[in-house]
Amino acid sequence: MSKTSHPNLPKQIPQHVAIIMDGNGRWALKRGLPRLAGHKAGTENLRRIIKACVEFGVGYLTIYAFSTENWGRPHEEVNGLMRILEDVIDKELSELNEQGVQIRHLGRLDQLAPALQEKVMDAVHTTQHNSKLVLNVAFNYGGRDEIVHGIQQMLKDGVSPESVTPELVSKYLYTAGVPDPDLIIRTSGELRISNFLIWQAAYSEWYVTPTYWPDFNKEEFRKALDEFSNRDRRYGKVDAPEYEGTHV
Repeated sequence: MSKTSHPNLPKQIPQHVAIIMDGNGRWALKRGLPRLAGHKAGTENLRRIIKACVEFGVGYLTIYAFSTENWGRPHEEVNGLMRILEDVIDKELSELNEQGVQIRHLGRLDQLAPALQEKVMDAVHTTQHNSKLVLNVAFNYGGRDEIVHGIQQMLKDGVSPESVTPELVSKYLYTAGVPDPDLIIRTSGELRISNFLIWQAAYSEWYVTPTYWPDFNKEEFRKALDEFSNRDRRYGKVDAPEYEGTHV
């Protein structure tokens, strides 16, 4: 988290913002459109939020694009989401690279089609040295699956029980090397974690808005950052003044 002196920016900028991009389907149905139209609109909106992150000075952005549970959605919708990811890589990779965006993938690739796996890995490789903004794309990602995967890797590496610490566990997660999110935003008003960053979100601030993701524009994002600026983050502790005049 960083402080800013610019009068047009929130006074505290979170270093890492994570977003559950919810409400695409409902946005579409409300307009008499197929659900995939909402997902496409949500993808278009992501471009605006990435630019806003760069402008506001956010260093890391993590987006929840496709969960391990989303495979249970209708076959047509799942296939459509796969095509959207492929189209985004094809159309946006060059510009994102020029903007200095580093793309990272969170989750398992093995369930994706080989051609799509290759495109994801190419996007990660192409942008690996960029540093303007780190964009973590959680695709085929689940928080519980991430922890199970990390435990499996620790067992394979022969890690002894007494060596296991929170710091070590973090190194075995998909987000290794990435700071925990300061702020998690959920659009559409739902009050659920939805298996997203359940280890990393231990002390994150949450911001829930009824706005559907395709309508969550730069101004809505700014409202979330303003709200974050006014939070008192204690990480389970209390401020010293609260203990004044007490005796233990």
